[in-house]
Amino acid sequence: MLRRFVVLIICCIPLLQFGQDFSALWEGHFSYNNIKDVVKGNNKIYAAAENVIFSIDIQTNELNELTTVNGLSGEAISTIYYSDVYELLLIGYENGLIEIVFDNDENILSVVDIIDKPTIPPTDKRINHFDAFENDVYISTNYGISVFNLERLEFGDTYFIGNLGSQTRVNQTTIIGDYIYAACLDGNGLKKAQISSPNLIDYQNWQTVSNGDFLAVQSVENQLYTIRTNRRLYQVVNDVLIELFQFADVPVDVRATNDTLLVTTRNSSFVYDSNFNLMSQANVNSAFDTNFTSAITDSEFIYIGTTDFGVLKTLISNPVEYEEIHPEGPLLNIPFSIQAGQNDLWVTFGEHTFFYNPYPLNNRGISHFKDNAWVNTPYEDVLDAKCLNAISINPSNSNQVFVGSYFNGLLEINDEIPSVLYNETNSDLESLVLPSDPNYVDIRVGPFAFDRNGILWTLTSQVEKPLKAYNPSSNQWQSYDFTQFRTELGFGNIVIGDDGTKWIAGYWNGVIGFKENNGTPLLKRVNSEEENMPTHNATAIAIDKRNQLWVGTERGLRVIYNTSDFFTEENIRAEEIIIEEGGIAKELLFEQLIKDIEVDGSNNKWIGTADSGIFYFSSDGQKTIFHFTKDNSPLPSNTINDISLDDSNGIVYIATNKGLVSFRSGGSSPLSDLESAYAYPNPVRPSFNIVDEKVKIKDISENVNIKITDIEGNLVAEAQSRNNLRYRGYNLEIDGGTAYWNGKNLANHVVASGVYLVMLSDLDTFETKVLKLMVVR
Repeated sequence: MLRRFVVLIICCIPLLQFGQDFSALWEGHFSYNNIKDVVKGNNKIYAAAENVIFSIDIQTNELNELTTVNGLSGEAISTIYYSDVYELLLIGYENGLIEIVFDNDENILSVVDIIDKPTIPPTDKRINHFDAFENDVYISTNYGISVFNLERLEFGDTYFIGNLGSQTRVNQTTIIGDYIYAACLDGNGLKKAQISSPNLIDYQNWQTVSNGDFLAVQSVENQLYTIRTNRRLYQVVNDVLIELFQFADVPVDVRATNDTLLVTTRNSSFVYDSNFNLMSQANVNSAFDTNFTSAITDSEFIYIGTTDFGVLKTLISNPVEYEEIHPEGPLLNIPFSIQAGQNDLWVTFGEHTFFYNPYPLNNRGISHFKDNAWVNTPYEDVLDAKCLNAISINPSNSNQVFVGSYFNGLLEINDEIPSVLYNETNSDLESLVLPSDPNYVDIRVGPFAFDRNGILWTLTSQVEKPLKAYNPSSNQWQSYDFTQFRTELGFGNIVIGDDGTKWIAGYWNGVIGFKENNGTPLLKRVNSEEENMPTHNATAIAIDKRNQLWVGTERGLRVIYNTSDFFTEENIRAEEIIIEEGGIAKELLFEQLIKDIEVDGSNNKWIGTADSGIFYFSSDGQKTIFHFTKDNSPLPSNTINDISLDDSNGIVYIATNKGLVSFRSGGSSPLSDLESAYAYPNPVRPSFNIVDEKVKIKDISENVNIKITDIEGNLVAEAQSRNNLRYRGYNLEIDGGTAYWNGKNLANHVVASGVYLVMLSDLDTFETKVLKLMVVR
């Protein structure tokens, strides 16, 4: 009944917003290793992992996930709370956002009052703790205490209880007897006020029990405990602090559950009864070398949040053996580079700055998504390769993968096992030179790409010969001199054209073209204002199916249309794309910092930006098919680090600075023939929404004509590659290697039940194929 009441009043509350479920086309690939908070409710343990939630059913051990795909914001979570009375999960965020999950985790509401409060600095809006009493929840924040009514889903008063009514950080509140107690920082001490007072908004009604800085305050049955920043725990008796214990480490989580007091430090989780008798102590051990962050208990087990292993479950009576619990996912939620293969995806996390500076160096592993499961290789197993970034899969051996280290060289992985680290001792790779330290070794490799002959072309920053060719079959290296250009910084990307030209995006050098030319290398760049480049710095590059070069910069997009004459034409120019918007001519992606450009099987372009999300443009850039941001999609952030396409399955993988998601675009790359072409679903059953979900005709060739007829030969629909392109409103559309039919005939009516013939004709090879499709309505 209470939940139904919540639903009825939602439309009356302007500052509550529904989170949208995008699970039909989107999938989240988040890490669940780093836990911020755990709570118990609804026969589940809920765990907050950075910017996502997962739950563990206590009885069945079933795991369920709540991510941006289900409607979460994707922001950094600071605390969570479950109300058994109202069956609501409250999620508090670092930025002051509150989200409410109800109806058995199926609906999510966003409460933006604190975010929108102009009188509170953005850095002070953090939600620190929820404490429920009767119909209200008291929200401890970095500015004070706000009261939120769970029955009406609306805010009440806000208490500024610092010196003379100033804002102050409140870590936690608790209610015992007739009083509410607040643990404050900034020297504002432990405070209390009568909970029934009608004027708690007046700071003078708050009494200081003790001065200093307090981390926590918690009541257990009729006992009150508090902890100072000096790691000492006190019992509060008649407002007098009686010291009971000093912890070896600073407590990070303090709470009451099942009439016990739980205190968690980075190394231990302590369970006390209400009289502060130690009942259980769970410690970090060698099998799970991590930091504890939070803990909750049920009648039998302790569930401990960690920074590396999700939730560890152990017996209260004998907390020695741990069970690791969390959904599968990559190592971290900061994917930097990604590379999709056939039904798999590789992910690295070794970022560098815009100026290609990897410091401070990071020690992170690599993740591989294969057969719908994650294989995570930690840093300890990657041969000490730091700052892992770019990835290339050997096209002739998908089990061989190369990963760039922006400090140690080039890592080779075979069958999931890091095998060789190429550096200055076993390859032609070179270290940058520091005149002040001739023994210093720093080999900054990345990016790189394979050519059609199986040669891996790599780029190393800050050396005279940055471009190197490596043949994995013969273990032979060859280096190419770029000293005529500035190479002291770095390179954004490399792609290889059908004619073997290596196209490079570089800092200061703009677009670099390189061709071996039978031993007489050709080398040229376009980077100046005279060549219509908006900046010297190219950040992304892609060669499309028309051999046009798309160039991303820190200040917009350019295209070099005539790449065949790049080395011979004196006046090569990079052109902007001009579009019409509201009757006004505008430059496409004007002044946008472009992070990546990918070309799909239809020659359409996926373009990721630094702060505006991801765009999907038609092949010429004149039509915006999709523009996804964190506000209209499951993107957890508008900062796109990388994009990679699984063309065989029509999946777009998107790496943001707050996590990895994928979008099932449906398109795929065309094949060389029609041998594998098929239609699905087949048969089309009445439960299938043919108009919206559409019949897919997969694995078609690049230049094909498709006719759909009924069994008597009457034409129902027709399409042709390069004409009936997807997203242009045709009943039968073609997107690369996939065609889509919405079930309508030439009169724009949905067809009747029956057998239909799908006749495919390759316009280049004259190959034909006929498929039978059954429609049942």
